[in-house]
Amino acid sequence: MAEIVVPNSSLYETLVAAMKQRVVTIGRVALYARVSTKDGRQDTENQLIALRDYCAKQGWEIAGEYVDHETGGTSKRPHFQRMFADARARKFDLVLFWSLDRLSREGVSATLNHLERLTAAGVNWRSYTEQYLDSCGLFGDAVIGILAVIAKQERVRRSERASAAVARLRRQGHTEHLGRPRLVVDRGKARRLHEKGWSVRKIADELGMSAATAHRIVTATA
Repeated sequence: MAEIVVPNSSLYETLVAAMKQRVVTIGRVALYARVSTKDGRQDTENQLIALRDYCAKQGWEIAGEYVDHETGGTSKRPHFQRMFADARARKFDLVLFWSLDRLSREGVSATLNHLERLTAAGVNWRSYTEQYLDSCGLFGDAVIGILAVIAKQERVRRSERASAAVARLRRQGHTEHLGRPRLVVDRGKARRLHEKGWSVRKIADELGMSAATAHRIVTATA
């Protein structure tokens, strides 16, 4: 069997071509920093000093600094939301953050969604302390793919845990905890109110039911 030899130069040229395709022009950068408390025990300044210095070495202009003193377990952070609004307006080319858990601690699925939202807006992202988390890098697409797989596994595990909890409650006979609580409807009172001239809408509001349910009760034959 003939041996096929692939010159090392071919591999080198392939890598160079791939890197050229990933070249991204960065001019304006947004810095995002976050700590979880507002009591002064944690400070974002250490994060910002390193991020500013990194931008200076890269020759990047800092378009804005977005700083939250909130938990990363929710996206309802004022400066986080403003950063995404500015990203949609293309006020910067890249979001630079200290580490991924400073950007979000909402779980892999939600964090992946935030990164994809930035990408969809035409904005790149980079972690200062995690070099592999870089949408400008050669393996940016691979990182997104890996995060997508982890997010899918996270959803599956969450679904499995929920199913197991439901099964346990059913085995124990605690089915009253499953689904929405049943609405107790006082049909007799609904009919009496209707006989007094109350409208269907007023009866529904009084008894805490939908107008459709109230209508079915008052029009049903006794």
